[in-house]
Amino acid sequence: MFNALVVEKDEESGKTSASVQQIGEDRLPEGEVTVAVEYSTVNYKDGLCIGPGGGLVRKYPHVPGIDFAGTVEASDDDRYKPGDKVVLTGWRVGEAHWGGYAQKARVKADWLVPLPDGLDTRQAMAVGTAGFTAMLAVMALEDHGLKSGPVLVTGAAGGVGSVATAILAGLGHEVAAVTGRPEQENYLRGLGASEIVAREELTEVTRKPLESERWGGCVDAVAGAMLGRVLKQMEYGASVAAIGLAGGPAIEGALITPFILRGVNLLGIDSVMQPYDSRVRAWGRIAEDLPMEKLETMVQPATLSDLPQLGADILKGRVKGRVVVDVNA
Repeated sequence: MFNALVVEKDEESGKTSASVQQIGEDRLPEGEVTVAVEYSTVNYKDGLCIGPGGGLVRKYPHVPGIDFAGTVEASDDDRYKPGDKVVLTGWRVGEAHWGGYAQKARVKADWLVPLPDGLDTRQAMAVGTAGFTAMLAVMALEDHGLKSGPVLVTGAAGGVGSVATAILAGLGHEVAAVTGRPEQENYLRGLGASEIVAREELTEVTRKPLESERWGGCVDAVAGAMLGRVLKQMEYGASVAAIGLAGGPAIEGALITPFILRGVNLLGIDSVMQPYDSRVRAWGRIAEDLPMEKLETMVQPATLSDLPQLGADILKGRVKGRVVVDVNA
């Protein structure tokens, strides 16, 4: 028997509830590799899956947790053996497939990545899906050529934004961090941001086709009106890596002008279905380029019993930095 956060649905009322329960290994889903989970984290998708509406969950009872890190306990796949340290993000684990909010998980071998040298399982989940996505965004900007101006990071106090800020600053870039929470200025400057931009400066919808060139690159976690405005302010040939839609799925106020008159690139970043080689490359870069001392300043510790409240908090924008869930605490 082992502990897991189980989300259940009342068929009559349609309401869901989440609680820590003891369950048997025989209830784990099919998969080639069984992992003794050590740490997980909290993402926006996790909040949706834990919350009253059930969000992305299709079948109950369900164990959420879209990422985890731990030690292989048993494997039917030659690529992994007991004792190997592994990390998992994406593949709809925690949504369609039972996830990391448990002391054990069973998954397909193709979904796992060996933990790179230089990272332990706790650090891997301090990074988590959010940090992995941030690294993919930075790599995409690099591949398309970062320009001379500051790199803008929107939603900078969130999980993706925090890691993106630390990575970009660590690589020597000037980082302008956007936040709607002025009290986070010291936190963001501690991560390496050299400029703090108030969210209100970028949320007004304008019909101007272009504005003054300000940004040499952008990691955008917001979309909506902010992305529409930012696109008009990019330097010639610069790129925006789009990773979220907290401001809504539409790019409000957007025109074709930045793309055809300034050659601006809009790069979509997906972390869920990334191929294996790309995952290995990204995790290797994380181990190499993310300052671990800055990573530690982002961390908020948690346990399985904290998750119902944290799930609600992240949906309301009340979670700063990275939550590391010790599933064995």
